[in-house]
Amino acid sequence: MRFMEQILAGVFEMDPTQRDAFLSARVELARRSRQEPGCVDYVFAPDPLEAGRVILFERWESEEALAEHRRGLASNPPEDPGIALLRSQVQQFAVTEVHRL
Repeated sequence: MRFMEQILAGVFEMDPTQRDAFLSARVELARRSRQEPGCVDYVFAPDPLEAGRVILFERWESEEALAEHRRGLASNPPEDPGIALLRSQVQQFAVTEVHRL
């Protein structure tokens, strides 16, 4: 079976005292994104081992769905919570094959 799903995986690092505020500021973005056509998963999650780290996981049915999501973010960006990030990295992966376990 051939797939063209898109996965975004990322990490955001901040002062541990700011993590809850960072996550709270992303709730509406996640809620909005999950309602978009083609969104399979959209999660910001606290790292259970590192208090100043948040993991991002997005899964989209297609490149087109992800592109539409990005256009929406560009025209209606989420509010900036004013939290200084020490490091952030997000990578996009094109899924061409899936092996169900």
